[in-house]
Amino acid sequence: MQQDLFEAAESLTTGNFDFRSAKRQALDAHSWIEVVPGWMSGSRTLLDRLVTSVAWEQRDRRMFEQVFREPRLTGEYRDVREAPEKVLVDACQALSKHYGVRYDGLWMNFYRDGQDSTSWHRDTISRHCSETIVPVLTLGATRRFLIKPRAGGKSIVFRPASGDLIVMGGRAQTDWVHSVPKESDGGERRISINFQSSAQTSGKPSGMR
Repeated sequence: MQQDLFEAAESLTTGNFDFRSAKRQALDAHSWIEVVPGWMSGSRTLLDRLVTSVAWEQRDRRMFEQVFREPRLTGEYRDVREAPEKVLVDACQALSKHYGVRYDGLWMNFYRDGQDSTSWHRDTISRHCSETIVPVLTLGATRRFLIKPRAGGKSIVFRPASGDLIVMGGRAQTDWVHSVPKESDGGERRISINFQSSAQTSGKPSGMR
């Protein structure tokens, strides 16, 4: 047990980001999703650390001219260098090198159990740039991740496990919406880490700048 804990802590310190298992699926002619199973080792240890080290907030969202309390907690680091774990800086560097986009910030969502959720939405980055590459890392429980055409249609279901990476690319943030629905069986803790790019948010084309 002690050896397992040591190995997990070591993997968090050094990083172990492997894209060889990546599988890309076209959503349409201009949008895609890539799934990278087991992208980060030591993911459950990282979850335990982030639960206590991040200043989580429960935020409000305006929808349909009403204000609702979001059924999840949120933590944000506009500068990834301020994040509480160095492995997140290493992850940004690995993603930047692989996808050719400079990732320099984090948006994290903490789903405390199966009753926490996210309704259908597009990320705000879609307001600034029509084509983006947005990686999202799962820590902890396996939850359904749904994506469907913004104009309407059948949803596609993904079930990322702890350490898996899901990447939304092309016009996936513009022409598609996604959600994390509630789970009826209660569910365990889950954190999703959205790697953000200030270049994409400013409306610049995807790519290193």
